Amino acid sequence: MVLDRAVPVEEPGHANSRTRPALLREVSHMPKTTQRGTRKQGNPWLVLFGAGIATAVGPLPIVVNTLGIFIIPITEATGFGRTTVTSAYSVAAVGMAIGLIIVGRLLDRYAVRYILIPAFVGFSVSTAIIGLMPANPIAFLVPYFLLGLFGAGTYTPIVKTLVTWFDNKRALAIGLSAGFTSLGASLTPIIAGALIGRLGWQMAYATLALIALIVSVSVITVFVRARAERHVRGRLVTETEDDGKSVSLELPGLTFGEALRSRHFWMLTLALGAVGIAIVGLQVHLVPMMSDLGLDSAQAALLLTIYALASVVGRVGGGFLIDRIPGTIIGPIVILVPVVGLFFLHPPFVSAAVAVALVGVAYGIEADLVAFFITRYLGMRAFGKVFGLMQSVFLIGTGFGPLLLGLAYDNFGTYDPVFPILGGILVASAITIALLGKYIYPAVEGFDQVAAKDEFAASELLSEIAEGEGEPARDARPAAIVGEQKSSLS
Repeated sequence: MVLDRAVPVEEPGHANSRTRPALLREVSHMPKTTQRGTRKQGNPWLVLFGAGIATAVGPLPIVVNTLGIFIIPITEATGFGRTTVTSAYSVAAVGMAIGLIIVGRLLDRYAVRYILIPAFVGFSVSTAIIGLMPANPIAFLVPYFLLGLFGAGTYTPIVKTLVTWFDNKRALAIGLSAGFTSLGASLTPIIAGALIGRLGWQMAYATLALIALIVSVSVITVFVRARAERHVRGRLVTETEDDGKSVSLELPGLTFGEALRSRHFWMLTLALGAVGIAIVGLQVHLVPMMSDLGLDSAQAALLLTIYALASVVGRVGGGFLIDRIPGTIIGPIVILVPVVGLFFLHPPFVSAAVAVALVGVAYGIEADLVAFFITRYLGMRAFGKVFGLMQSVFLIGTGFGPLLLGLAYDNFGTYDPVFPILGGILVASAITIALLGKYIYPAVEGFDQVAAKDEFAASELLSEIAEGEGEPARDARPAAIVGEQKSSLS
């Protein structure tokens, strides 16, 4: 039997430079807990499975990847222009950007299930009411803002869950989870098209929302939890007592304030955010773009499926490679691939399919890089806040992509004038990623096996690394400490 009991927080007694007042203020909101019982074993791959299924019915597959299918039916039914309809993504991105900041702060304080389930419920309800709104542009966009706001809580907690379980195969785990997202995204345009044909676009949104609600809540309840996550009524604790031994749950890495002063934070935010502008803009406008160039609606919709399947390859294959080859090598190569794809983005169908596949592979790998790079360059101490803020900036940037292409079409009657701008953005981003330098927080050899066998043994290792971080030599110290731990994990 396990008993959790909240007790007052005491100042840690170890000689850790992070126990200064700034850090104490940051963690003082978390109580300690006393736990009695045996050490738990977990199955990280089952956690990954549940997380992947949940993301497969999240905002990206259900709303973003189907928006192109809804553009023409909505414009015909409401009289809105394409700029108005595609700006739904921009509005949702703003809502999610705000939500990510909120969720990031909550994630460092509360257990992941206490965030994930309410978020999926809110997202599903917001999606369902899109078809109930009157034919007024402002009213039409309100549910998209809400689904973005709630949708922020459907993704970040999933990523945190995975990075707590995986270190040696962290990029692969993130990639596999994102692969589920892409698989869902490859099916939802087909499902949405069938639903629109049979039920109309309003009921199609309601049906997609119901699917998202049932599937997500079920798998989260059964499978998804963070490693060694201990809480009192949902509120996380920083220390636990296991088998009579006190175990610190603190993680190595920069504090939130330190991360904001790091060059790596700004390089990652600007570079990956800029990539999102180009790729998401192309994704949202892909169906109408290809329809205008002569492809029929079925072929144009099939391109979205090809895009999604290609991103699966990118995410899984990219995750495998990034765990073995520095991201500063893989990242720039992948970011430049869509530049080549732009030259093939025209009929016939085979040429367009090649272009879309190249963009999809790049998007898949690029999506993996954000969370992975945060843990490698900024650590995991303030992961929720850092990831939330970085993703927020990223999403605000991507919101301009569909808007940029929509304005180009409405003003010039073609998308061609914006292609050179997109190519320049991708080249600049690739150069920035190449200049990041060596990892500050490299993987701990054998961590994944230890985490699967004994969650708290992994916590003890990470807390020792956190304790050993010294302020004067922050960049070099973590790697040195990792080396000292290798023999104990082999």
